[in-house]
Amino acid sequence: MPTISRYLQLDVFPATPGGGNPLGVVLDADGWSDAQMQRFAAWTNLVETTFVLPPTQAGASYRLRIFTPDKEIPFAGHPTVGSAHAVLESGIARATGGRLVQECGAGLLPIRVEDEDAGRRLLVRAPAAHVLRVGAEGEPLLRDVLGRVRLGALPPAFVEGGRRWWVAEFLDEDEVRAWRPDHAAIARLARASDSLGLCVFARCNGDGHELVVRAFPAGVGIVEDPASGAANGLIAAWIAQREPAGPLARGYRVSQGREIGRDASLRVRIEGADVWVGGATTTVVRGEVDWPH
Repeated sequence: MPTISRYLQLDVFPATPGGGNPLGVVLDADGWSDAQMQRFAAWTNLVETTFVLPPTQAGASYRLRIFTPDKEIPFAGHPTVGSAHAVLESGIARATGGRLVQECGAGLLPIRVEDEDAGRRLLVRAPAAHVLRVGAEGEPLLRDVLGRVRLGALPPAFVEGGRRWWVAEFLDEDEVRAWRPDHAAIARLARASDSLGLCVFARCNGDGHELVVRAFPAGVGIVEDPASGAANGLIAAWIAQREPAGPLARGYRVSQGREIGRDASLRVRIEGADVWVGGATTTVVRGEVDWPH
C-alpha cells in the first residue's frame, strides 16, 4: 500500500528567487517507516528532506526527522527553518508567544517567528557550541587545505554544536569569493576529523551584508552548500567567544552561495550565550507524495 502525505518543496534563505537552499518537506509523516523515509530522501536527491511528525515531548510544537540521501542526521539549519515555515503554512502548529519549539535529534530547539513588512522570518536558536581545537598548527590536513590563503583576524577553529565544522576566517571578501579550494583535501580533512568539512568566511561592508560565507561539507559528499544554517551558527559562536565586544558581537547579515550560482541571505543574532540563525523561506511546490511501503 502507498503512503500518501502532503508535500512541500521550499527555497530556504533566498535573497533572490531560487537563490536559497532547496528543501523537501513531507507533512503528516507519522505513517512512514524509517526505511520509507530514507528511500524517499534518496529519491528526491536534495541535500536534505524532512518529515514532520506529532511531538513526543512536552512543550514541543512538532517533531522533525532530517535525512540526507544517505542517512538521518540530528540537526541542520536550513531544514529546521524551512520545516518550521512548512508547519506554519500548513496549519500543523501555531506560534505561541512568537515561538515554535521543534523536537529533533538535537533536542528541543526554540524557533523565533518574526512577521515583518518584507515577509515572515524564522530564526532557530542553534545548539550550544563547543570549540574543540584552535589554530592550524599541528593540523597538517587543515594546512594542506588552506595553502597560501591570506587569513583574517581569528585563527581557524574546530567547532561542534549540532554539527562539527572547521571554520576559517579569510582576509577579505575577495579572498573568499575567488578561492578555488582543493575539494579532495577538504574531504580528507572531514574524514580524519569526523566532521562535515570546512566553512570559510570574511568580514565585509557591501551589498547588505557584513559577512560572506562559503561552506564545503565534503563529509556528507557535498562539494559546496548554497546556504548553511548550522555552519553559520558555529561561525557566530566562534566570533562571539573571541570578540564579545566586537562590532559583530550582537549579530550580522550573511551572503552565501553566489559562487555556485545561488544568492542566499541569512540573518544571525547573538544574545549572550544564545545564537539565533535564520531568514526567509518561499514555498515553490505544493502537492502530495505517493510513496510505497
